[in-house]
Amino acid sequence: MQRPLAGIRVLDLTNVLAGPYCSYQLMLLGAEVVKIEVPHRGDLARQLGSDPELNRRGLGASFLAQNAGKKSVELDLKDPADRGVFEELAGAADVLLENFRAGVLARLGYDWPHLQALNPRLIACSITGFGQTGPMSQAPAYDQIIQGLSGMMSVTGTRDTAPLRVGFPVCDSLGGLAAALAIVAAVAARHRTGTGCHLDVSMLEASMSAMGWTVSNYLVAGVAPEPTGDQNATAAPSGTFDTADGPLNIAANRQEQFETLCRLVGRPDLVTDARFAEREGRKAHRTALNAELNAALRGRTALAWEQLLNAAGVPAARILTVPQALDTEQLRHRGFLRDLPFPGEDGRRLRVVSSGVLYDGEPLTPEAPPPTLGQHNADVPALLAAWRGDAA
Repeated sequence: MQRPLAGIRVLDLTNVLAGPYCSYQLMLLGAEVVKIEVPHRGDLARQLGSDPELNRRGLGASFLAQNAGKKSVELDLKDPADRGVFEELAGAADVLLENFRAGVLARLGYDWPHLQALNPRLIACSITGFGQTGPMSQAPAYDQIIQGLSGMMSVTGTRDTAPLRVGFPVCDSLGGLAAALAIVAAVAARHRTGTGCHLDVSMLEASMSAMGWTVSNYLVAGVAPEPTGDQNATAAPSGTFDTADGPLNIAANRQEQFETLCRLVGRPDLVTDARFAEREGRKAHRTALNAELNAALRGRTALAWEQLLNAAGVPAARILTVPQALDTEQLRHRGFLRDLPFPGEDGRRLRVVSSGVLYDGEPLTPEAPPPTLGQHNADVPALLAAWRGDAA
């Protein structure tokens, strides 16, 4: 299939996660992504992951997860000859993506006015923890730092356990997604205007934007959020419940769902109980309601309840481990996982995730494995020729 960003050339100077996750999304949408890596060292993620041997080989699991389908070219931006190659690439690229600390690229001689002079059609996107401006712009930032500063950790867990870190680098991913969305919008705008732009992405702001009601309830209603553990503060019964063999999530957020739930668990009397008859009452008496439902739900397994409740229109699902989730028939049906050749090894396979988007019914998955460091150094002349031809 012809992917929507086919023909778009991305020069990717990013490391670790937020930037590589962004360029991975662009690659899945069809862009050609060329990673510019420090000679002999490369992306720091090449040394990160749970397999020490892969880390030693520069193929850390963290790198392999986000860099399939990209090319790798080693360039030292402090070396005059390599700077010349970089400027040729930047002059023919559509997008330049970087996640250095604010001001680093400018100190290397490539501030936005210089990049714009090299290529007026260039879209330059900078991802940082706090943005290019403001009193915190020079502060170092990792995902956990942003989780703490955004308020995210303060509402994760219970009153006894908060603050807790979300169990995966959610702020890195959100920053990368925000950048990918902004880049796609800028490509569309350039089609209209003919000129590029500079995009300044703040992971902190992107993360707080994605926090939704947690932020808006305070901004609009003046209600400061509190940690609610495995319960949904906006509705009841909505959260995690007990079954005969493990936990079950139920989100009976609407009145008809609550009534159906009570009927199916054999407790229709709860619908007419004055404490639970209306939405706000159920929230106020959540603990008592949950105790009644838990007692009834313990009579069947989580899978049995999942099937029964979903069939009746009540959202419910087991709580799975990551391996269990990856093994579900739903993901297999959608083609979410893709098997690729393992970089530099015959016979071994690498499994990676797609974007979760079907484009005209087809999953957007990578077609090539992650590159070894400098794998495409020798291809630069041909790459430049192709890019210049497209630009012409």
